[in-house]
Amino acid sequence: MPEEREKAEEGKEPIPAWQLFYDDIFLLFFLGVAIPTLVYTVWGLMEIVQIPELPVFKP
Repeated sequence: MPEEREKAEEGKEPIPAWQLFYDDIFLLFFLGVAIPTLVYTVWGLMEIVQIPELPVFKP
């Protein structure tokens, strides 16, 4: 990867946005933890809402 950056600096080629994105290991780690957490939380809340109410607790 450093070779590509040196070539980009010599030729003044812009570094693609996706390369900058994939080079940021902490951003990838954060997204890898945050996205599944949010998805499973929403999925769990949807499952809880769909549970039918017991007849014992109906007024």
